[in-house]
Amino acid sequence: MITKPTIDRIMEATDIVEVIGEFVQLKKRGANYIGLSPFANERTPSFTVSPAKGIFKDFSTGKGGSAITFLMELEKFTYPEALKWLAKKYSIEVEETVESSEHKEEDQRRESLMIVSSYAAKYFHETMLTTDEGQNIGLSYFKERGFNADTIKKFELGYSPDQWEAFTGEALKQGYQEEFLVTSGLSVKRDNGSLYDRYRGRVMFPIHSFTGRVIAFGGRTLKTDKAVPKYVNSPESEIYHKSNVLYGLYFAKKAIREQDNCYLVEGYADVLSVHQAGIENVVASSGTSLTSEQVRLIGRLTKNITILYDGDAAGIKASLRGLDLILEEGLNVKVVLFPDGHDPDSYVQKFGTAAFKKHVDDSKKDFILFKTDILLKEAGKDPIRRSEVIREIVESIAKIPDSIKASVFIKECSYILQIDERALLTELNKMRQAKAKKDYQSSQNSRRPSAAEPSPEDLLFFDEPQVTQPVTKDESSQEKEIVRLLLLYGNKMIDWDGIANTYIGPFMIAELSDVEFADETCRQFIEIYRAEVENGVLPEEQHFIHYKDKNIVDLVVTLLATKYFLSENWYEMHKIMVPDEQANMKATILGAIFHLKKQKVGKILENLRKELQTTPAEADQEILLNQYMHMKKVEKTISDYLGSVILK
Repeated sequence: MITKPTIDRIMEATDIVEVIGEFVQLKKRGANYIGLSPFANERTPSFTVSPAKGIFKDFSTGKGGSAITFLMELEKFTYPEALKWLAKKYSIEVEETVESSEHKEEDQRRESLMIVSSYAAKYFHETMLTTDEGQNIGLSYFKERGFNADTIKKFELGYSPDQWEAFTGEALKQGYQEEFLVTSGLSVKRDNGSLYDRYRGRVMFPIHSFTGRVIAFGGRTLKTDKAVPKYVNSPESEIYHKSNVLYGLYFAKKAIREQDNCYLVEGYADVLSVHQAGIENVVASSGTSLTSEQVRLIGRLTKNITILYDGDAAGIKASLRGLDLILEEGLNVKVVLFPDGHDPDSYVQKFGTAAFKKHVDDSKKDFILFKTDILLKEAGKDPIRRSEVIREIVESIAKIPDSIKASVFIKECSYILQIDERALLTELNKMRQAKAKKDYQSSQNSRRPSAAEPSPEDLLFFDEPQVTQPVTKDESSQEKEIVRLLLLYGNKMIDWDGIANTYIGPFMIAELSDVEFADETCRQFIEIYRAEVENGVLPEEQHFIHYKDKNIVDLVVTLLATKYFLSENWYEMHKIMVPDEQANMKATILGAIFHLKKQKVGKILENLRKELQTTPAEADQEILLNQYMHMKKVEKTISDYLGSVILK
């Protein structure tokens, strides 16, 4: 368990904008920051970060909380893992009350796989640097490829000995379990149950997660035997899903945000060479077809992708169709083609950083125009093939969600293809209508009965539910308003006529002692607040933002976060003064308390009316009637204060 002083140091050091900014491209909007949700596929920003309150709120999914909550939601960290990640980021030494044995064995499979992968990366790296075989084969290869010591260390490059059980034997000796060695793909089980090394005799490229932990490997053989696969990659596991990972993204994300552009290359060597040349905003899909998940990863950081192709015409043509998904995600795509015989790795190694940048700047083309040019050259003067090219280009443009951008490409392609713009627009509209119809039919066909709605047969086995008073919408809203005011103003002193020398929090708690909250989470919040006050503590926002109960955190963040911001120039532009609730705190606080009490009284009166209608005994009716008249007087007193008229 991490000690409380350590947790306090981590909390004090954590800058939520800085932390979330590593995963989401944030833009300042008033006092807050906004960006696209990392939890949902959206095109209009609904994700908000408040540095003043130290919280985030994702209005598209409802998620919210602190920087720790964010890491737990996005990276599926446990609470201690999130704390340790932050501690590492801010160079804080973690103190634990119990000696951790996580390097030997972990209860959780995911963490165990992370640990064994981290060990393997360290083993392969040190083997390459400290053994004769590693230096003569692995290190020599990387140096021949032009990678310097800093790059080798930064990317944790390594070498797996050309022996059947070198790594596996050492890992078992160190106490790592067979189960995790096999599941991670580091070891392979023979028919007789023994294990052997998957990557023997290969140079190793560790693959890092978005947060920098080693989750998989790519191993390249140095043998010329065609029967031996050039690359062997880790199998899918709980920690590694290749469709969700981009090689080098952990090292590139800061530069991608700063440059507002991501260079996409094909292989490990391309990433290493371009990064080493000082162009750090570069990632690779590691030889696999680009996936929508990978595009969304980039989309968190920038809306601009520049794809760097080598001169292989067949490879370019094969990949063109798969790149339409970048357009579907609303990103801007440019393409750079390198001369025949060169890829990004060889070009930057031969000509240097300045020449590489100049070539990229001079050669980059919008993807649609690049695709048009490539396909037209292939079609030549064949009219049938040209008509197919036109359709294929329009299909790509139809995937662009931004109508204005799509119309610009239609105009440019009309000129290049020498075809009437209206004809292209007609075809574009047909495609969009067909897609909309298909999506609608698909959504209708995929509908299933809700799991929350049991079939009639299932109902026969259900116990009869207890009758409870439902929480009304108004009731819930008013209870949440009380919680909001306690969060914002509970620690402020009262200085009203007739009331002074006390804080708003304890005053509200005392005034609400006779009110029973119907919303379960609001009720828990009030109980926690009351207990803290009774202990002489005035709990503030951060106490609840970092509270252990997720329901409390969700409630608090939802109440503290707002999706909308009032422009600083609002009054100057519109001459409309927006009321400030702090201008008359007495009216704000007492108004909220009495509105809630009025609602509660109204609910009691409604129940009494129903009982009067169903109670036959005169004696019981008289008791109920007296109660009803008393509550009507209470209601009138409250209404008089609020200045409203009850028409009942």
